[in-house]
Amino acid sequence: MKSHKKMGAFALSVLALAALSALAVGAPATKAVVNTVPGMAAVQDSDNLYSETRMDQMLPAVKEDLARVYVPNLRGNNVTVIDPATLKVVDTFKVGRAPQHIVPSWDLRTLWVANNAERGNDGSLTPVDPRTGKPGKAIAVDDPYNVYFTPDGQSMIVVAEAKHRLDFRDPKTLKLQYAIDAPKCAGINHGDFSIDGRYAIFTCEFAGTVVKIDLVKKAVVGYLKLEMPKTRFKGGAKSPNPLETEICTVTKGMPQDIRISPNGKIFYVADMEADGLHVLDGDAFKEVGFITTGVAAHGLYPSRDAKLLYVANRGSHSIHGKPKGPGSVTVIDFASGKVLSNWPVPGGGSPDMGNVSNDGKWLWLSGRFDDVVYRFDTESGKVDQVKVGKEPHGLAIWPQPGRYSLGHTGNFR
Repeated sequence: MKSHKKMGAFALSVLALAALSALAVGAPATKAVVNTVPGMAAVQDSDNLYSETRMDQMLPAVKEDLARVYVPNLRGNNVTVIDPATLKVVDTFKVGRAPQHIVPSWDLRTLWVANNAERGNDGSLTPVDPRTGKPGKAIAVDDPYNVYFTPDGQSMIVVAEAKHRLDFRDPKTLKLQYAIDAPKCAGINHGDFSIDGRYAIFTCEFAGTVVKIDLVKKAVVGYLKLEMPKTRFKGGAKSPNPLETEICTVTKGMPQDIRISPNGKIFYVADMEADGLHVLDGDAFKEVGFITTGVAAHGLYPSRDAKLLYVANRGSHSIHGKPKGPGSVTVIDFASGKVLSNWPVPGGGSPDMGNVSNDGKWLWLSGRFDDVVYRFDTESGKVDQVKVGKEPHGLAIWPQPGRYSLGHTGNFR
């Protein structure tokens, strides 16, 4: 992979690099058998839980779906549809109020648009048929900021952000099964699941914490306050220069996306206020390291071969930032924990949420404050842009490889 801008000096962890690397990608002589929860598909490779999401490992039914990029426009109350082969907008359709993310269902047969209505009472989920690219009738659901699915496929998890609650629903009928309250998790929004499916960790955006959920006992295990670094990038910097830093006086972080390492031993938490990733031991539920990336670390996406982690740095510490900020993508090597490259958006930008293409050649991200979509070349870091609606957020690129979806914009296994 070609390095666009070296950032090695800022790839330092709280722990010694060797210790962090061993924790992230240990290589036992014999691969362990993972004892998953009943109903969950077997883990084929305990060293790489993304082993079933390599290029072209798509279900037969998915191969017949339209190749499209679906972009929810938060302020436009609509979805822009892009043909990834031509970079042309081919459709736009209305959905509910304040669409946040487009989420592939567990069985990969529906794309759900999460319209959370932003503190209103008219939240809904709009189904989209990936075979035709057309939306169906919206279904009323309380405060759906984001959507996930239990690893066994038995429940849709509607993340009711304003309610500090996770609502577990039937994935077909959306009938409420049960709910788990997380009263100390202000701004609960993004999550990921342990390798065995027994627990999940969700980020608490406005509390500077994460919450651990026992999916077997259906209960909160506890909360963990994230440690802030001593310095962070200057928010007004014109480019993500690793030398342009300031003393970090912020007392709590603003955690966003979270992703598990290939071998399932650690979780990475992107933090908009900390400008990097908190590294957590999920089983022990403690912070073990930190990796600095760029201004306002936000979205996290493994490469198709699960060797790299792409970090979308949104370019502003503000929830409603200005256009043309110092947005970038940072590339991290899973094996060493080192930052390999940083790809600034030419002229400034605001990379947010998205995913990697099936062939691994492209990283698609919404430009939250710039009303565009970015397509990063994962070899060179070169960026193409497509104009979309007002304030694009969690886009989904389709179709994707994998046996099932755990939700968000496409967390596949």
